[in-house]
Amino acid sequence: MFRHVSTGKTRNKLLGGAATFLLGTFAIANSAQATEELNALVWCDHTDPALIEPFEKKYDVKVNLKEYEGTGAGLSIIEQSRPGDWDVFVIDGVDVHRAVEMDLLAEIPADALPTSDLFPEVVMAENNVVDGKTYAVTEKFGYNTISFDKTKVDPKDMEDMSVIWSDKYAGRIAIYDYYVPVIGLVGLGLGIDTADLGADDMDAIKEKLFAMKKVSKQVGEVVSSQTALATGEVDILVGGGEWITAVLSEEKPNLDWVIPKQGGLRWAQSIGVMKESAKPDLALKFVQYILSPEGQARLATSSCYWGMPANSKAGENLSDAQKAALRWDDQPEYLKNSQLYPIPDADLDAQMQDAWVEMLQQ
Repeated sequence: MFRHVSTGKTRNKLLGGAATFLLGTFAIANSAQATEELNALVWCDHTDPALIEPFEKKYDVKVNLKEYEGTGAGLSIIEQSRPGDWDVFVIDGVDVHRAVEMDLLAEIPADALPTSDLFPEVVMAENNVVDGKTYAVTEKFGYNTISFDKTKVDPKDMEDMSVIWSDKYAGRIAIYDYYVPVIGLVGLGLGIDTADLGADDMDAIKEKLFAMKKVSKQVGEVVSSQTALATGEVDILVGGGEWITAVLSEEKPNLDWVIPKQGGLRWAQSIGVMKESAKPDLALKFVQYILSPEGQARLATSSCYWGMPANSKAGENLSDAQKAALRWDDQPEYLKNSQLYPIPDADLDAQMQDAWVEMLQQ
């Protein structure tokens, strides 16, 4: 995820049943009378009543949620709002600095957050801390890697990324239509770290992209890709991960995901308190609730999309089946064997997009 495109993970409204509770422009999590209200600008995974209602009951508050997709859309909503309209902001981790530069986020006291409980790899101070001050905290993360139907492909094959551009599963592959993580994955398959990916690598990456397109059945956005995998139209989804398959684990136990030996891509979302919030203390309590082991387990298994909780203690509140779907026990290895998205400059980004368009036209 990076600043040149709308990231927002486009995971909303997946087959798992995104709970959309729209009432006007807000998703109202609880219609009961409450002494206070809190307004939060969020991704769809926060609109699950199972996540919001415990906080509302504990603090006698009604949480008004507005769902958005893509950092640009969220910032546009804020720009069109009055100062103080929003109390909490969920944002793509790599865009926290952008929000800080726009003077949107309040500093959060470091001792108010359970940082020591987070998986070390997702503390991501480079995203959430600016000039030594904490403005947000990672609340959830996950992977772009390979999802598959383990009853139709050999799971061992999925441990080597080269299979996705070979002929072995020709016509049985879908590609997630988002160029940044997929190009990053192909780069990893060629031994190129995402931080080192440059213009000189694009010819080799294009060769594998074109080969992958040749053996694929479709290139599609999230819902169409997930649908194709869930219905058996394809058996492999390149660019998928736990956010594609875990939410379907109960009804589709045949679906799985893995990080190949060459590695996978890791995304992260953050949460912070709005600087102009009229209720900063309550907003901070909401952030703290979301980061608590209980809140983290509920966020990780949201009806919209699943993902890994940032708090390592959330496992205490996940069932064995939920842990299995999230590959909880594999996280130490997966975190070590995953890399953040490439962050291209404008020239490289243009090259990447051009390569993607060329691939689509193959």
